[in-house]
Amino acid sequence: MNDPFAQVAQLTGVADAVAEARKAVDRLLGHKILRRRSAEVSAESALRGARASAALEGTDVPLDSLRGGSSDSSGGPDPVVQGSLRVSAEIGALAGTWRQAPRQVLARLHVLAAADAVDADELGRPRSGDQDAIDVLKLGQPPAPDEVAARLESLSGLLTAPTKAPALVVAALVHGELLALRPFGWGDGIVARAAERLTLVERGLDPKSLTAPEVGHAELADEYALALRGYLAGSPEGVAAWVCHCADAVTVAARDSLAICEAFMRG
Repeated sequence: MNDPFAQVAQLTGVADAVAEARKAVDRLLGHKILRRRSAEVSAESALRGARASAALEGTDVPLDSLRGGSSDSSGGPDPVVQGSLRVSAEIGALAGTWRQAPRQVLARLHVLAAADAVDADELGRPRSGDQDAIDVLKLGQPPAPDEVAARLESLSGLLTAPTKAPALVVAALVHGELLALRPFGWGDGIVARAAERLTLVERGLDPKSLTAPEVGHAELADEYALALRGYLAGSPEGVAAWVCHCADAVTVAARDSLAICEAFMRG
């Protein structure tokens, strides 16, 4: 059976980067605080992930402001931050549906991400020919709607088929493909990063959603767009570099969540 995810897993450098991320996540999962406070760590990770995803969309809000209920520096609601918070809060509820109905989950993620930003009749619907796509990462012109529809269908088929690829490889390719397509036109980055995290949860790398890959991508922000452009170019080297970047982001995120655990230990 053709297994494109597994083929990517064999590219140069990918296995080592994935193994390093796996070790970092396993180190986190072994922390003794998680025996009784894993839900608190997950909640803190969700908040940090939402903040990081919004920052990658160009809206950087201090973490303490989010804890206090504000979403921008003036204390008013910001649609990017509000969307990121809603998406992050619903990851756990969507994980069980993700592999069986990925298109349905992507639509739901967009509804959550863009509820304050686009017209109601555009929520959860792939963009049409007369809709622009926000280009936060300066990637250039996105594919036309017909190509988007075909590639989303292909991606959904791959996600519902068996694969021998590690969860992190699948997650990285889902993330990259959604950013390449920008299927909805607004909030695509928020949706793509959430889909990456959902994949890591649903495929067992981080079943309790303790890590926030968004935090890793934000910390490695200078590499994020560069690695994505390599993915868009489509060469084996470019695709491998993107997957390795995503693995590095997960490694950073696991270390960040380990620091959360240590802070909880200290009280």
